[in-house]
Amino acid sequence: MSGTTHLHDVQADGGTQSAERVADVLLAVADDHPGARVSDISRRLGLSKAVVHRILRSLARRGLVVAVPAGAYSLGPAVAGLAVAAVRDLDLRSAAMPTLRSLAARTGETATLSLLTGDARVYLEQVVSGQQIRMQVELGRRFPLHAGASGKAILAAAPDDVRQRVLAAGLTALTPRTIVDPRRLERELGRIMRRGVASSRGERQHDAGSVAAPVFGRGGEVVGAVSVCGPALRFDDATCRRLAPIVSAAAAEIDAALSSGAGAHVAAARPRRVARA
Repeated sequence: MSGTTHLHDVQADGGTQSAERVADVLLAVADDHPGARVSDISRRLGLSKAVVHRILRSLARRGLVVAVPAGAYSLGPAVAGLAVAAVRDLDLRSAAMPTLRSLAARTGETATLSLLTGDARVYLEQVVSGQQIRMQVELGRRFPLHAGASGKAILAAAPDDVRQRVLAAGLTALTPRTIVDPRRLERELGRIMRRGVASSRGERQHDAGSVAAPVFGRGGEVVGAVSVCGPALRFDDATCRRLAPIVSAAAAEIDAALSSGAGAHVAAARPRRVARA
């Protein structure tokens, strides 16, 4: 037993060292402009040229580095995509946090921020309710777009190709109340587009209710959603109607915070309509 454990520990350490080497090589390429040579990286990191070259070839296959003249390497296009995503996440977090705090204080419920990632979403931030019975979400976990208020708010505002992929991929039931009929979901998305907000009770998680509105980026594209959520018993129809304009205003506030740095007026590009009935 002890021998097996020791072997596992060695393998884990080796894997960690390999990951650190890859990260170090990538950072070395980033430090040397316009290009980093294998010999220079090898000398700086204390690695053999063979190891450095093998890592660079692996990074090149993934678009993280590209070969440039004189046997050197520079950062590749995939790094730009990662950088854009990282800046977007940081921008969204910083733009949304004051609004999330205000939203949670005003409603007494947990306020959340979701981020669109491919054909799914993740919870990016939350301000948890101070009530004894409350909801707390799992940050970073991917959730489908067809289930729950935040997912439906994003999906309703998403480009047609995203919406069609989600509808065509098959709608999995997370609870008995999850909408799994594509036609019914399309009708629901149409209502959300007209109202500017989405609501749900027990669609993604049993006994949980939520009201959400989409958040738009600087170019007018949907980037996520803001919501308030809590126990379903506190989210009856009347409460959802009362919360709808509050959540919609919070989303518009985040839109304005995101767009202020770029001079684009997203709120004007995507007017928000809230159901009054």
